[in-house]
Amino acid sequence: MIKDEASRKQVLNRLRRAQGQLAAVLTMIEDGRECRDVVTQLAAVSKAIDRAGFKIMACTLRESIAGETAPGHELLTEEELEKLFMTLS
Repeated sequence: MIKDEASRKQVLNRLRRAQGQLAAVLTMIEDGRECRDVVTQLAAVSKAIDRAGFKIMACTLRESIAGETAPGHELLTEEELEKLFMTLS
């Protein structure tokens, strides 16, 4: 996974933020909030998750280029990297 501790913390922070935003979306729907408000908050959740995914991919690419990987993890092939990248796009 992510060997760089600073990058790992960034990913975790983004995902925790997304988790909080998603909880807010659920509350907004339960409270009957306006569609505009719900969709705006939902878009923020989506963006936070996307950014976390891109950060993970960037770290994976960097580690693959350097030929490094975390203990117990295998380097990804070019095809696997491409498939992951396309999954996020």
